[in-house]
Amino acid sequence: MGFPELKIGNLVSNIPIIQGGMGVGISLSRLASAVANEGGIGVIAAAMAGIAEPDIITNSIKANIRALQREIRKAKEMTRGVLGVNVMVALTNFGDMVRTSIEEGIDVIFSGAGLPMDLPAYLKDGCKTRLVPIVSSGRAAKLICTKWLQKFNYAPDGFVVEGPMAGGHLGFKPEEIDNPAFSLENLVKAVLDAVKPFEEKIKRSIPIIAAGGIFTGNDIRKFLDMGASGVQMGTRFVATHECDADDKFKQAYIEAREEDMVVIKSPVGLPGRAIKNEFICEVNDGRKKPFKCPFHCIKTCDVEKSPYCIALALSNARKGKLKNGFAFAGANAHRVKEIVSVKELIDSLKTEFALSAI
Repeated sequence: MGFPELKIGNLVSNIPIIQGGMGVGISLSRLASAVANEGGIGVIAAAMAGIAEPDIITNSIKANIRALQREIRKAKEMTRGVLGVNVMVALTNFGDMVRTSIEEGIDVIFSGAGLPMDLPAYLKDGCKTRLVPIVSSGRAAKLICTKWLQKFNYAPDGFVVEGPMAGGHLGFKPEEIDNPAFSLENLVKAVLDAVKPFEEKIKRSIPIIAAGGIFTGNDIRKFLDMGASGVQMGTRFVATHECDADDKFKQAYIEAREEDMVVIKSPVGLPGRAIKNEFICEVNDGRKKPFKCPFHCIKTCDVEKSPYCIALALSNARKGKLKNGFAFAGANAHRVKEIVSVKELIDSLKTEFALSAI
């Protein structure tokens, strides 16, 4: 038995897999188009999309818009599949990135790191872009449905439910991350229950996509059997030839041990899951990395108290300079053993999924 389709509004993805948006240049047009070509939903991350632009420091607003436009256009040239953009609510240029994505005709916008309460306000008449918030609780899903329907007469086209095993910034308090009550299974059930009354009200389904720690085809089947319509995977797609990061960044995943998977306190005020390295150890030891804030990329970043610039650290890591940065990664990154093509990865997930039915 093969993968079922994933439907988000009138969009149809041949397989129920969304590639997670990974910011500061990890998932751009090359990775997103490769995933879309295999029937999944490929996602470009808007966060500091213009990090490699020559004028990113002197003209960051235009540099990020230009880079996002270019990446969407490049991805569209390389695939006829479904493409998305991930736009974090915490970005200072949130509005610019959402507007640019819609103007470029992106199929779907995924938005988390805060509640995207006004996202439907950016839609124009005739616009076909679908809106999928990323949440970490049933309460957040209910709040978004209620507000969007009241204010815009618009219901979310789906929800990504991200659990505490995800990589990067997490929507949990530190003490919740290892608490079984906040397991992805519990969160998916809570969000399914929360959206049910809204589905009855609008007379259509709101697909729920499980995210955070999903690694195998067996994991995918487990969440589909629970009632999820699909899954989002980030970590697995980093260790692919098509991932837009440097090979040294991918190698950090392959060399990581289970004890290297740590949760750090990010300068943006949220916990973040990363691979422990020398840079993180130095920060933990209180060795501050002096910097000026050239980007002003995250609303919640306290520049005065931050021990380092998160955008610079992640940018350095993307380029393979891991002495001056670190790699965000999901809790299962230590299970990654080789770099494969996106096609090989998805074929292996299809095989595991089929075998898990036996």
